[in-house]
Amino acid sequence: MGTRKKVHAFVRVKPTDDFAHEMIRYGDDKRSIDIHLKKDIRRGVVNNQQIDWSFKLDGVLHDASQDLVYETVAKDVVSQALNGYNGTIMCYGQTGAGKTYTMTGATENYKHRGILPRALQQVFRMIEERPTHAITVRVSYLEIYNESLFDLLSTLPYVGPSVTPMTIVENPQGVFIKGLSVHLTSQEEDAFSLLFEGETNRIIASHTMNKNSSRSHCIFTIYLEAHSRTLSEEKYITSKINLVDLAGSERLGKSGSEGRVLKEATYINKSLSFLEQAIIALGDQKRDHIPFRQCKLTHALKDSLGGNCNMVLMTNIYGEAAQLEETLSSLRFASRMKLVTTEPAINEKYDAERMVKNLEKELALLKQELAIHDSLTNRTFVTYEAMDEIQIAEINSQVRRYLEGTLDEIDIINLRQIKEVFNQFRVVLSQQEQEVESTLRRKYTLIDRNDFAAISAVQKAGLVDVDGHLVGEPEGQNFGLGVAPFSTKPGKKAKSKKTFKEPLSSLARKEGASSPVNGKDLDYVSTSKTQLVPSSKDGDVKDMLSRDRETSSIEPLPSDSPKEELRPIRPDTPPSKPVAFEEFKNERGSEINRIFKENKSILNERRKRASETTQRINAIKREIDVTKEALDFQKSLREKQGEYENKGLMIIDEEEFLLILKLKDLKKQYRSEYQDLRDLRAEIQYCQHLVDQCRHRLLMEFDIWYNESFVIPEDMQMALKPGGSIRPGMVPVNRIVSLGEDDQDKFSQLQQRVLPEGPDSISFYNAKVKTEQKVPGAYLWRVIDLWPSIFPKARDDFVSGSLLATLGSPGMGLVLTHRRQ
Repeated sequence: MGTRKKVHAFVRVKPTDDFAHEMIRYGDDKRSIDIHLKKDIRRGVVNNQQIDWSFKLDGVLHDASQDLVYETVAKDVVSQALNGYNGTIMCYGQTGAGKTYTMTGATENYKHRGILPRALQQVFRMIEERPTHAITVRVSYLEIYNESLFDLLSTLPYVGPSVTPMTIVENPQGVFIKGLSVHLTSQEEDAFSLLFEGETNRIIASHTMNKNSSRSHCIFTIYLEAHSRTLSEEKYITSKINLVDLAGSERLGKSGSEGRVLKEATYINKSLSFLEQAIIALGDQKRDHIPFRQCKLTHALKDSLGGNCNMVLMTNIYGEAAQLEETLSSLRFASRMKLVTTEPAINEKYDAERMVKNLEKELALLKQELAIHDSLTNRTFVTYEAMDEIQIAEINSQVRRYLEGTLDEIDIINLRQIKEVFNQFRVVLSQQEQEVESTLRRKYTLIDRNDFAAISAVQKAGLVDVDGHLVGEPEGQNFGLGVAPFSTKPGKKAKSKKTFKEPLSSLARKEGASSPVNGKDLDYVSTSKTQLVPSSKDGDVKDMLSRDRETSSIEPLPSDSPKEELRPIRPDTPPSKPVAFEEFKNERGSEINRIFKENKSILNERRKRASETTQRINAIKREIDVTKEALDFQKSLREKQGEYENKGLMIIDEEEFLLILKLKDLKKQYRSEYQDLRDLRAEIQYCQHLVDQCRHRLLMEFDIWYNESFVIPEDMQMALKPGGSIRPGMVPVNRIVSLGEDDQDKFSQLQQRVLPEGPDSISFYNAKVKTEQKVPGAYLWRVIDLWPSIFPKARDDFVSGSLLATLGSPGMGLVLTHRRQ
């Protein structure tokens, strides 16, 4: 387990024009905040009212940008999550104090994004910097509204509504939400799309304190799983980051809530009160019981509050005098949170599949070592593989010869052979028992004592007395008279008995362990003369059995009619692009995909070599620094002891001379390694260019194939073929499917050219646009609202209406014209 550490608590003050400078003061170290209240004169001369409070925290953020907030609060937690440590960041405070702005930010503006989108961005940036690990990212979005659990991502088409209500379940691995959907994200844009999808489903309301007040607690969780690409260890690490946006506490007299909003405020205040009780219990070292199950919020955060987790609290407060009581309450909560300790540790798990592969490798290595040992001791005929049918048949033959007395001893080679010898002894014994039972059944009719129907039938025949004993059975002995076969006559020998016994026993010996005769099957053998088969017919029986096997395995013969060329049936609804993309990579795009994978493997290999070279350069640099320090020490020691000269040349001792030579060699190695690193970086840049080209070509070919296979109507495809009704040049092929796709491509290219925040913001805006496109008409109107702020360079084109030609979209042009009017 890891070492215990305190929870970090920060305070962020909401900017305001009416800041209470006389009542709120910050410490010079930006880690403390002092609150001063004026005495209430109405209480009289004897007034013991407390008027001064001082709170020591990990940081006070006043007039801080979103960048500074993330660097201070969340960056270390996210970076440690990729090393296997769980993390939790929680925003707490009064309603309208800026919790949602701190956690999510303004989704319309990239610069004002909050902790959550920045954390997603940092995760994918760090994954790109770790090519030696295969890291999987999954996300979920939980909402706790009026003590009920809701999945904010259940509106996605491939999720669907849950039949059973969601519940909180505990197991030895921790706490998880049963019924909560977890979504795999392979790139940054997909993660942003899921975030924006959940944000659109959150419940908000308006009151006097906040126009867009969150009416529920929300927990966005990022699950990480990292496997090493270079090491064959079966261990891998997992972690999760909980980003908690709590609903704000309310004073009903100030917020003026009523009706549904009043009910929501009651649930919010109740859950926050239970949260504070749990924090107080965690801070008290003498408390044994922590009331986690009082509400859904504390139960869901049981792992985060005082568990295996790096915990950070962000407390949002007002800076106005009118809200000073709520500010004091929030600061007290932050002080109590600092008393809570957590015990973060790396979450290591074992991959069962990789463990099996490692054990197989180890087994093969041990077999090789045994083979070497056997060859050194002249035991060259020993094998350690599983025995085949021929070897088992040979051991069966040796056992039979040993029992018959023709073989004196069985040579023992290894333990596997010993086990098989004992197994064949059991097989031979079983076969002999079956032969004895078969012989008895041919001579007598054996009756089971528990078969009452058969006993009653024999009693009627006069073969059994009234007490159920067989006729002629003495007291205390197991002997009885059997019933002879009906066709057997006295004084004559049944010739078929011997002839039937021999083929049956010989057949059992030939089949051995592979097909033993079951004693239960012999119950169905009749004793009538017509079913006694002589030995001359034994071959006919085998032929009949073989014919039955052949008949059962005969396949229907194909018809002689010529085969028609089968054309794959197009599905009614086209498959999803991810499924179609996998099919395309295995069929038409297999060659491009192979080249893409080869280039990518070369790129990863170059990156790995560059990483190793960088590590060597850093090691050489550290060794150069150590050598310089040692050389400086030798020089200072020489100066203290006095310098010696011979014919104007300085005389140094041998140790200093060796240090000078070592430093020279290290510098030479450093220059050589640095040159190699520069060459590798040039190769990486070139390989990255090739990978990007292959990726672009693969996606372009896939789009063409997908449109031809599933989107373009079949009659249109027939018309486009040579000799069709449409001549080349009449309709461009790239305009047949949809004009909207081309417009979207142009819009994406325009985004990449003129986005003021640079390429890093492309995924953010693309995900935002995709989310708004799901609502009919919302995308176009949102583009109108965002256009002047997102694209300031295109403001003139927007005003003049010339942007219509750039986008090439009639629908967009109509809306832009409407806005201009």
